[in-house]
Amino acid sequence: MEKDYYAVLGVKKDATPDQIKKAFRKLARQYHPDQNKAPDAERKFKEVTEAHDVLADAKTRQEYDQARSLFGSGGFRIPGGGGGGRTSGINLDDLFGPGGMGNMGNMGNAGGMSGGLGGLLDGLFNPGHRGQTRPPRGGNDLETTTTLSFRDAANGTMISVRLNYEAACETCRGSGAKAGSSPKTCGSCHGSGMTARQSGAFAMSQPCPDCHGRGIIIDDPCPACHGSGQGRVDKVIQVRIPAGVVDGQRIRVPGKGAPGPGGGSPGNLLVVVRVTPDPLFTRSGDNLAITVPITFPEAALGAEIGVPTLDGGQVRLRIPAGTKSGRTFRAKGKGIQLKTGLTDLLVTVQVQVPAHLSPAAQEALRTYEGLAGEADPRTNLRSGS
Repeated sequence: MEKDYYAVLGVKKDATPDQIKKAFRKLARQYHPDQNKAPDAERKFKEVTEAHDVLADAKTRQEYDQARSLFGSGGFRIPGGGGGGRTSGINLDDLFGPGGMGNMGNMGNAGGMSGGLGGLLDGLFNPGHRGQTRPPRGGNDLETTTTLSFRDAANGTMISVRLNYEAACETCRGSGAKAGSSPKTCGSCHGSGMTARQSGAFAMSQPCPDCHGRGIIIDDPCPACHGSGQGRVDKVIQVRIPAGVVDGQRIRVPGKGAPGPGGGSPGNLLVVVRVTPDPLFTRSGDNLAITVPITFPEAALGAEIGVPTLDGGQVRLRIPAGTKSGRTFRAKGKGIQLKTGLTDLLVTVQVQVPAHLSPAAQEALRTYEGLAGEADPRTNLRSGS
């Protein structure tokens, strides 16, 4: 919530999805580590990608806006803490109780506090709901990294992802109690998991010391999970990587994260893509790029050359007479197949100078030099103009 993703992308808060997408593409091209070798380029590229991931999805953007509006406006104040902000009569149980920030789940997972944040915001936006039963929290997001070849990233591919996370124990179905027995409500906290501790003018909530914040007491624990109600899940799923992903991009797979406690909806899976360089091709934004060597006679006289394409074929490219080294040509529709259509292939030619010449070739070049009668190209350097 401390990050202003709109500022990162350089757009206004009321920017349309198309404006956000356009700004992301521009900045991703500017800071991509393959194109920008500045020391902070990779960090800025990650910031831009993170901002796009949040703002490009309507649901996460709405949650982000609500959270920033609440906390950024100074609307939240601890009762008795001074300041002119409103207090909303907030009970600290909403902050530190089950489902609040004190129960964030596995912080190693991306988005590990998403369920706790949802409970916190519910308590802040709806103070009259305290004591009522809230819907189950959503599950934690999971994050994994995959490495793709340049061509798989450009064309899109299907990958296998191994997930390993904590979920409800299959033996006791999350109750933590041995088969044939049931947990009982904690008598100290009456099932809330929290007890109040008086500290001066404040009543602070803290986890119940008898049930350790669970709200239940288990006399006969499950032998599989030892009463925790949690077990490890290890499974492999298939994930489709769309065509055109770039190095460092995160693919969001909805509903493939960890399941929510108490039947809550599962979180999301975030796949960070790492792309290995290709010996021939690079990316220039959405377009494909390649550098092709040509000979001096081809550059001087003009020629038609074959240029490889990503699909293993070739495209014929006409080189005009007098082409300079470093000139870039565009082959329309010979790049990457994206949802928006085929991109272009950008071909940059480099004139190759032979390292060794036979005596006959040397004599031919001297003859050419005399016949061409070209002016000295360094005259301006000597004159200082």
